[in-house]
Amino acid sequence: MPYAIHRRQKIHYTVEGEGPLVVLQHGMLMDGSSWAQGGFVQALSDRYRVACVDSLGHGASDRPGDAALYDQAQRAGDIVAVIDDLGAERAHLIGYSMGGWMSVGVARHHPDRLASLVVGGWDLVDGTPRLPQGRVTFEIFMDFARQLAPELLEWVTPADMPGLRACYEALSQLDGASEAVLGAGVPVLLWNGREDAYHAPMQVFAAAHELSFLSSAGDHLAAAQTPDAATIPALRAFLDAA
Repeated sequence: MPYAIHRRQKIHYTVEGEGPLVVLQHGMLMDGSSWAQGGFVQALSDRYRVACVDSLGHGASDRPGDAALYDQAQRAGDIVAVIDDLGAERAHLIGYSMGGWMSVGVARHHPDRLASLVVGGWDLVDGTPRLPQGRVTFEIFMDFARQLAPELLEWVTPADMPGLRACYEALSQLDGASEAVLGAGVPVLLWNGREDAYHAPMQVFAAAHELSFLSSAGDHLAAAQTPDAATIPALRAFLDAA
C-alpha cells in the first residue's frame, strides 16, 4: 500500500486514473474509501489521477494519540506530502467536513500547491456547529454519530479515541480561514448539503465573495456519502473548467 511519510507518521493513500492530480480528503470517522463508495473516484478517474487520502487517525494511516500531531498546519502538510510522493507540483483538492477544514489549511500554509480548491461540508467562518448550550463537544459529536450513523464507529477502539478527540478538537482552529481561501489565487468552490447547518451561511459567504457554490440534496452526511445525480457532474465540471 502506498504511504507518504510526514513528521514520521505514515499517511496512507490510494490512486486511480491518469491525468492532472485530484486529491480527495474525507471527513471525520470516514476514510479514503468513502469517496469510491460514493461514486466520486469512478466518475473522475477517466480523466484525472485521483488520490484518496486516509487522514491521520483514520483508515490505514498512523493513529497516534499525541494531540500536537493534529494541528491544522501539520495536517495540511500531510496532504502536501501525498502530493510530493506522487511527484506533482500542484493538485486539485476536494475536502469534505474535517477534510474541508484540512483543505483550508493547505490554502493557508501551501497555496502554491493548489490548482483549485473545493471546501465541502465546512463553515469557514464559524467552524463546528453550536447548540443553545454552546459549541458541540467531542462527546456530543460521538453520541450523535452513534445514534445517526453507528456504522461509522465500527472500526473505533479505545486506543483510537485520543487521536479522534485530537482530530475533533483541532477543528476549532479557524484563524485566517476565510482570508486563506479568498487569497488562495485558484478557482474555489464551496459545497454543502441543503439540509446541512453549514449550507445557509456558506451560500451567503460564497455570494458575498463571488465564489462558486454547489448546493446538494441531503444533510451533512448524505451530500457526500450518497450524492444526488447532479453533485458529481458539478464537481467534474468545476475541475474541468479549472
